[in-house]
Amino acid sequence: MARSIWKGPFVDGYMLKKADAARASARGEVVKIWSRRSTILPQFVGVTFGVYNGHKHIPVAVSEEMIGHKFGEFAPTRTFHGHSADKKAKRG
Repeated sequence: MARSIWKGPFVDGYMLKKADAARASARGEVVKIWSRRSTILPQFVGVTFGVYNGHKHIPVAVSEEMIGHKFGEFAPTRTFHGHSADKKAKRG
């Protein structure tokens, strides 16, 4: 179920502070975050976030097309190695 429009997008509070600090420093460093559930806001454009996928931080450079999506969409948590039937088909 989608979030109500009158509530606005969900963003963890610490992320706004970290994004402002990264933008002010202008060093281009990766901002490590653990909040995959937060929505990408226009203030985050141009900042690179390290989104945690349960194993490591995946660098995600935020662009204008990503606004409105969640951070978790850009850091997959599972690695697909293919189906067992695919290996059999490639041999023949």
